[in-house]
Amino acid sequence: MEGIVIRNTGSWYTVLTNDGREINCKIKGNFRLKGIRTTNPVAVGDSVTISDTLTPDGTAFITAIAPRTNYIIRRASNLSKEAHIIAANLDQAFLIVTLFHPTTSTTFIDRFLATAEAYRVAPVIVINKTDLCRGDKDREEYLEAVSYLYRSIGYEVVHASALTGEGVEKLRTLLEGRTTLLSGNSGVGKSTLINRIIPGLNLRTSEISAMHDTGMHTTTFSEMFPLPEGGYIIDTPGVKGFGTIDFNPHEVSHFFPEIFALSTDCRYGNCTHTHEPGCAVLEALRDNRIAMSRYNSYLSILEDAAPSKYRKPF
Repeated sequence: MEGIVIRNTGSWYTVLTNDGREINCKIKGNFRLKGIRTTNPVAVGDSVTISDTLTPDGTAFITAIAPRTNYIIRRASNLSKEAHIIAANLDQAFLIVTLFHPTTSTTFIDRFLATAEAYRVAPVIVINKTDLCRGDKDREEYLEAVSYLYRSIGYEVVHASALTGEGVEKLRTLLEGRTTLLSGNSGVGKSTLINRIIPGLNLRTSEISAMHDTGMHTTTFSEMFPLPEGGYIIDTPGVKGFGTIDFNPHEVSHFFPEIFALSTDCRYGNCTHTHEPGCAVLEALRDNRIAMSRYNSYLSILEDAAPSKYRKPF
């Protein structure tokens, strides 16, 4: 039998079969991704083959994974060489961010965008909780500045508020007929926003910590939900950081569109854009034609790619 993985609880995978049944499954076999060790060899969104014969308790085994069109992957932890596949076979990925209560760092945004570029997933930046910006001049200016930065690079940016409903219809239009990953830090209102998009779903939500201005993990495992207009949302647990993995240092600039566009004017073809003479990127940085925040994110991913960064001590 064949089907799609719609839920991953860590110990079980729920597969929606082609004939409409939901079957809890475990893995039978050793699935590897380009030699990378992963915490979850099977991900939500995977097309899989499961055993035709069910066990006495009605479960089955996943015996094969179809080739993926794409996926989003991140480093499992700061001191780990293992990776975690967030979701597979995506039409697009919505990165849900907030500028206040809590604050999503531009480094986190840039790392997610670079990963989406690397693995051929179209990203959309959704700035949620815009109601916290309205009526405050400084906050509204910051909202517009962040939006302008990413729109000027070529990314779609949507302003949204799960509280007021701002942007919800726009998001429904973008979601229709597509399989979309929703990701972001804990506390950015992802579950509340999904509840606005899919009435009656009633995902569990929680308050932000007043002391630490961070969110709790209300979503504890990845799950795919059908949309009323067609298509699917993949909801995932919130993440604190976004460690990159399997990046070639000489290719990192390819995943920053504005840096890649300028790199053709560098004196040397293998320019790392860090110290070389005749570097068009460094010149643009000095002329404020590239945002310093984006360049710093680029450098941080170069550091990730260094062999010694995640080497465990003896």
